Amino acid sequence: MLSREYRRQARSVGIVLFVLFILSGFASPAKAHEITPAIVDLTFGDAGRYELAIRVNLEALMAGIGPEHADTSESDNSAGYERLRALSPAELRARFESFEAVFLDAVTVVDDSGRRLAHTVASIRIPEVGDTDLARSSTIVLASTDPRPEGSITWSWDRRFGANIIRVTDPGEGDGYSAYLTDGAGSEPIPVSGAPEQSIAEVAVDYLRIGFTHILPLGLDHILFVVGLFLLSTALRPLVLQVTSFTVAHTITLALGFLGIVQIPPYIVEPLIAASIVYVAVENIVTDKLQKWRTAVVFCFGLLHGLGFAGVLSEIGVSSTYFVTALLSFNVGVELGQLTVIAGCFLVFGGFRSKPWYRSAITVPASVVIALVGAYWFFERIPFPA
Repeated sequence: MLSREYRRQARSVGIVLFVLFILSGFASPAKAHEITPAIVDLTFGDAGRYELAIRVNLEALMAGIGPEHADTSESDNSAGYERLRALSPAELRARFESFEAVFLDAVTVVDDSGRRLAHTVASIRIPEVGDTDLARSSTIVLASTDPRPEGSITWSWDRRFGANIIRVTDPGEGDGYSAYLTDGAGSEPIPVSGAPEQSIAEVAVDYLRIGFTHILPLGLDHILFVVGLFLLSTALRPLVLQVTSFTVAHTITLALGFLGIVQIPPYIVEPLIAASIVYVAVENIVTDKLQKWRTAVVFCFGLLHGLGFAGVLSEIGVSSTYFVTALLSFNVGVELGQLTVIAGCFLVFGGFRSKPWYRSAITVPASVVIALVGAYWFFERIPFPA
């Protein structure tokens, strides 16, 4: 005879599948794309010239969607973004011609004397349209047109274009330089003869910030998963068990994914992350206790979330010298983001967790909303055929 706990587990799975099945009839392949930092690679040539290869969501910039939005769907200009996203490379390149002056004006490179250096667009690499459910990253290469700068140069770009990660390839034998810049901040002075030296502390702070911002404010799916863990029990110990399990799991796959040992395509990982949100929320609805298997289930979901984190870190890149520091700092940043979410939950709901009506008035309604959002994301992230 099946135990009560087993029947509850089966019922949770059944409800998740039912919710996904029902919503599949209403789901449409919506196209919200997360606003991510631009990647800027600076390389110096033999004659003192340099190039800036800027990898960015060009359609978002041209549509005027900036860092005030977590993804493109939040902007009033989202319809214009979708029209640009559907253009072929040749069509988008033609549209860029009227935007080129704006783009160049947003880029600021100054030398030691404060002189602003001029650039020209050397090339634009725009991928084919492909799956429009995925954001398209284009690469715009800028070449310097001024005489060889002396000493060093400093990079920045308009805060309206959002965060960027500047990376410098050392023309000597060093491991280069990278910095995470927000709000229009400038880089450190970058010597034209090589990349500036970085301390371990500077690298740690940069990657900690990247990890934290991937949770707050950018990681809404991870936020909802953590909130779902918080909602189930009124006791602290069960929450600690779940969060610890989740942390250990995503730490493992973050490292394995970034090293390329484990690689699963985003079109598989991202829908499964959304499904994990649905599962946790639905189980909150059908049971009021932390069952013995939940910690193991959360561990498995943590493995999925870690692969998502690894994708972000892989996009940024890490020098070999500071690999361990960057990896650990990014993970610490993620953990601080998650702990901040939990602290916020305690701040908002902590005073009610001992009330007899907490479950019916807070846990269940909030879990229903989380389940519906997760189910919506599940179908949004599936690469439907055109």
